[in-house]
Amino acid sequence: MPQNDVRRETASIPGRSPQVVGFLLVPGFALMSYASAIEPLRAANRLAGRELYAWRHVSVDGAAVQASNGLGILADHRIGDDVYLDALFVCAGGNPALFDHQPTLAWLRRLAQRGVKIGGVSGGPYILARAGLLHGYRCTIHWEHVPAFVEEFPDLELTRTLYEIDRDRLTCAGGIAALDMMHVLIERAHGHDLAAQVSEWFLQTETRLGSGPQRMSLRERYGVASPRLLTALAYMEMHREEPVSRDELASAAGVSVRQLERLFADHLGTTIGDHYLRLRLKRAQSLLRETTLPVIEVAVACGFVSASHFSRAYKSRYGRSPKAERTSVARSGAVGRRPD
Repeated sequence: MPQNDVRRETASIPGRSPQVVGFLLVPGFALMSYASAIEPLRAANRLAGRELYAWRHVSVDGAAVQASNGLGILADHRIGDDVYLDALFVCAGGNPALFDHQPTLAWLRRLAQRGVKIGGVSGGPYILARAGLLHGYRCTIHWEHVPAFVEEFPDLELTRTLYEIDRDRLTCAGGIAALDMMHVLIERAHGHDLAAQVSEWFLQTETRLGSGPQRMSLRERYGVASPRLLTALAYMEMHREEPVSRDELASAAGVSVRQLERLFADHLGTTIGDHYLRLRLKRAQSLLRETTLPVIEVAVACGFVSASHFSRAYKSRYGRSPKAERTSVARSGAVGRRPD
């Protein structure tokens, strides 16, 4: 009997064969996210005293793949190889919106049709969405990729949580959140005691729920405690596409415009207008780098009423025009660094 058939028959029998987990590494993948996903499997084997998990590394062409920090990982297989897998995680970083390798997307669809659990880590869910594998599933992705993801896949159920385990789809926002997700997967397969040991192995004293937030609270992010200022900041975050007036912001915060300006100056060292502009331009930068939306549509999506105003503001902030930003991304190819 061929080896692959043997593994298919015995993979689900406890104690007989390890669960085989594949990692499809996309050039520029985030090393922290990848390590947080694979290291718990190694620890589970060590702590259990037997091989519960085996893993295979896959690349588009079978060659070694460089992470975002330049570290190379050797591949065991190339996409399309007839390798048995129980699950596959796509690990991507940089700019996953630029990855559009049709043979890879077709291979992912074939694996899903065969019943392989399919996951994505950090920017990986973007590639799963492009392969059409997230329709009808809850999913999440790193917050940095959310603006582009929403623009390209507006009908998907994006939760913006740490991780989502929805039947045979496993998506994770990345970073150390993969440790939390793997804790749940190990617990489901091998019990709470082993999962707890794995978490302690990595000095993880608290396992976060998948529904937890990806980002710090505004209080922590900006280092301010003023409830009125925090209310205004939250209101700005919610109205980047259609900016509201200073009067409306002040009303939402329960202060006068003059008082609100003083809060921005005292706590953040800036003005209401400058802070609002920075928020909108940051979103514009993400859309320029990770989507193919025309520049004018990016401008409108970020609350600018004219292309000329948008271009002047963008160049003043980032030192180059929106068109130059888009050209720079195109020249970088499918492998991009994570934006600053």
